[in-house]
Amino acid sequence: MSASISLHANQTIFRPAANPWLIAVTVSLAAFMEVLDIAIANVALPHIAGNLGASNDQSTWVLTSYLVANAIVLPITGWLVSLFGRKRFFMTCMGIFTLSSLLCGIAPSLGFLLFFRVLQGAGGGGLQPLAQAILADTFPPEKRGLAFSIYGITAVCAPAIGPTLGGWITDIASWRWIFLINLPVGLLTMALVYRLIQDPPSLVLRKRSEIKFDYFGFSLLALGVGALQIMLDKGQEDDWFGSKFIITLAVIGGLCLIALIIHEWFHEDPIVDVRLFKNANFATANMMMFMVGAVSFAATVLMPQFLQTLMGYTAQSAGMVLSASAILLLIELPLVGRLIGHFQARYLIAFGWISLAVGMYVSTQRIDLLMSFSSATWLRIGQYLPMGFVFVPATTVAYIGIREDKSNAVAGLVNFTRNIGSSVGTSIITTLIVRRSQFHQATLVTSPRMHSSRFHDAINGLVPQLSRAGLSMHEAQRQALARVYVTVQSQAAALAYIDAYWVLGIAAVAMFALSFVLKKNDPHAKRGSAPAH
Repeated sequence: MSASISLHANQTIFRPAANPWLIAVTVSLAAFMEVLDIAIANVALPHIAGNLGASNDQSTWVLTSYLVANAIVLPITGWLVSLFGRKRFFMTCMGIFTLSSLLCGIAPSLGFLLFFRVLQGAGGGGLQPLAQAILADTFPPEKRGLAFSIYGITAVCAPAIGPTLGGWITDIASWRWIFLINLPVGLLTMALVYRLIQDPPSLVLRKRSEIKFDYFGFSLLALGVGALQIMLDKGQEDDWFGSKFIITLAVIGGLCLIALIIHEWFHEDPIVDVRLFKNANFATANMMMFMVGAVSFAATVLMPQFLQTLMGYTAQSAGMVLSASAILLLIELPLVGRLIGHFQARYLIAFGWISLAVGMYVSTQRIDLLMSFSSATWLRIGQYLPMGFVFVPATTVAYIGIREDKSNAVAGLVNFTRNIGSSVGTSIITTLIVRRSQFHQATLVTSPRMHSSRFHDAINGLVPQLSRAGLSMHEAQRQALARVYVTVQSQAAALAYIDAYWVLGIAAVAMFALSFVLKKNDPHAKRGSAPAH
């Protein structure tokens, strides 16, 4: 199968011979599997720990090991594509991901599982940026927004669907099937990629004999990103900078990443093309994608955690609250893709952020311990639907003013910043909940209301009820105080969640203002053309 190439305006324009929408579905399916595998394993950790004889703390490395390997591969995708070719590298990544999924599913111990998760994360790391780069080269500018909306399903919907699907599979079968289900999908995707995908003429492959691998740059990347990812994942668990381990990781990560930027900026053949950040639109779009990852993942953690820990929902019921918004987002994303062909991307992004800010504000006013299932569902919809108006336009904007041969590097860095943003957002929001719960609990305990007659009346009302249940007077008084204390803890935690939504709302307002830093763009402009002023 050969690609058809037409000349227009003295430029070579790549047009794939296969149906571009079939290509879009194929590569998006591969990326969907990879993103889903991050979220789907989360709810299965207790089952993995119990089955493999590990502690809950040890089982969390199942997530951390995957994220570290994934984060290291993402930013060097562009360099690897120029070495191996995009189609060949895509199939290699898909093969590694599928094979390691099988090995994860049959792992006999936690040690083997962690090793196979590292392989799976390394293979999966290339799937997201490769899918995005293929879409950018397959579709003309006027249809690129709609194509990215299909890709958006993988990045935005998969994290919401993952916990529900993972819980369901674990309940009806075994935790091993959350990995084994990747096999048929992976094999089908590899067959379709082999049949449909082609490397564009703009992709220039270099002779391997002429390439000198930047060992120093890669070492800085692996150490810096690895230390940063582990620090973010284990920070709250180890009390952040109260732990020498976390401080050491912070120092190593900071020094290595700063040295990496300086080294790659002046290197003739950088494995991470940091010079792309000289383009203002690209830099701003990356900031947007960082916040997309931070806010979307933080919000995805907040609602089910609130429902399960404070309102007694099961994992499946909490997942149903998330699933409703994900289904509506599936409908919304193609509509946003069409709008990009008619409106300035920055206006759509601004609308998305301000809508998100309104959704977070409404959440601060409506969330409480008596909230119904339907109310929680509607709040989640208000928090999640605006992300479609940010994700697709911000992805499109990242390619404005960038040469076509840089598509793979652009995709790698955009996905890297979004993934790091998701880790940062989750860490910050988890820490915020713990610290603000402690603050509100201390405030409530010292409140004059705790020493009022109503408080003592509540205690005195519980004691006789507990005494009639068979408890001694002393034990009844102790139990009455314990029950009131549990109520205080729940109220303090609920106030902490409200604070978290305030923080996310303020972040959305800041991004709304930043949206107008983006330069005007012509939705019908050719790739690589300068943005309009």
